[in-house]
Formats: sequence, C-alpha cells, structure tokens
Amino acid sequence: MEVKKTWKSKTAAIVLAVIFIDQITKVIVLNTMTLGQSIPLLGDWLKFTFTENPGMAFGLRFGPPAMITIFSILATFLIILYLFKIGSLYSPYRTSLSFVLGGALGNIIDRVFYGAILYDQPLFLGKVVDFIHFNIWRGYVPDNIPFIGGSYMALFPIWNVADMSIVLGVVGIIYFQKRFHEITLEAEIGSSSAPTEGTTPAEPDFDSDVVQQSEPTAPKPDRDS
Repeated sequence: MEVKKTWKSKTAAIVLAVIFIDQITKVIVLNTMTLGQSIPLLGDWLKFTFTENPGMAFGLRFGPPAMITIFSILATFLIILYLFKIGSLYSPYRTSLSFVLGGALGNIIDRVFYGAILYDQPLFLGKVVDFIHFNIWRGYVPDNIPFIGGSYMALFPIWNVADMSIVLGVVGIIYFQKRFHEITLEAEIGSSSAPTEGTTPAEPDFDSDVVQQSEPTAPKPDRDS
C-alpha cells in the first residue's frame, strides 16, 4: 500500500506542476500581449508570438474543434488507466507518461474553458494559447508526405509549455520502453514461478517404494567335515 501512495503522489506532483506552469504562462500571455503580437528574444530564431490554435499540437487539424476536444479527453483518460495499470513499475517510464498526461490536461483546459471565458462561446470550443516561437524554417511541405503534404508550415510551429511537456514525455517513452518491457516480463515470470500461498510441497509416496529383502538361506554343508 505504501508503494502505491508513493508512485501516485509523484505522478500527481509532475502532472500538477506541468499544468500550473502551462496555465500561468498562458495567463501572463493573455494579459500582457495582443493576438498576433511578437516579442523577439534571440532575433528571429526565438521569440514570443501570441497565437491561438484551434487544432491539435503543432497546428494539426482534423474535424471541428469540439471533436478534437472530445478526442483529447478520451486519449487522456486512456493514459490515466494505463498509469494505474503499470503502477510502480519502472519510474522513468512512468515519469514520461506523467509529462504527457500533464501536457494533455493543460491543453484540454484551454479547449474546454477558454472559449467560454474569452469569447463567450460554448464549452469545448476553446482554442489553445500558443506563444513559444522557434523560427527555424518556413516553407511548403512536399506533397508526398502524408496528412501535411502541400501545406505551408513553420519549423517549429508555435507551441506552449504543455506541448513541450508532451514532446518530452513521448521522447522518454520511446527511450525507456525497451527496459520497461523487460522489467514487466521479469515481473510476470517471477510471479508465475513463485509458490502459491497456502500450499505445501508434495510428500513422497512411500507406498510405491517396495523394499524387497532376500530371505536368509541356510548355510551349505561342509563336505570336508
């Protein structure tokens, strides 16, 4: 029981920290910048540019905003179930999932509430606040690339703390998954080979061991005597 409390508290701490940092930075942007405003930090390479993203991370879109919000909530729910399934197994892998969960919840808050708070729209129709702008490359993506081919994109698109947390978590999952599966397999083998509680080793069946003794024979007469 103590182990479960430990991993749950650590996971909750990471998730809440990501949500807090993500939301506080977005509130600062909303209160200090106007939509479309850009503040250079390192020339054109790094700056703060306030944008609103109606799609998924990095500006990817599919379907209406409400569908994206519902999909994000379902995906987040599955991550929570998976965290409870793996429990205390392999902390680095669980920590990576915690970063993904925190980032997902941070953006879900935007999608669910920001439309109603900022624009008096119904819930679930909000847009995600993005402002971290790495302006490394801009141009059209080749047509042969699935989903995004032929579109104009920037590398990297404008994102936020939640997006950064999700990317960090995904990188961690990819890096640690091999060791995680090894530990999971070792745990399954260990539990299957352990003796069942309350059972005792089988005693040998002595009835099947027939001990045959030869009958004593009379000594042969000594002819010499």
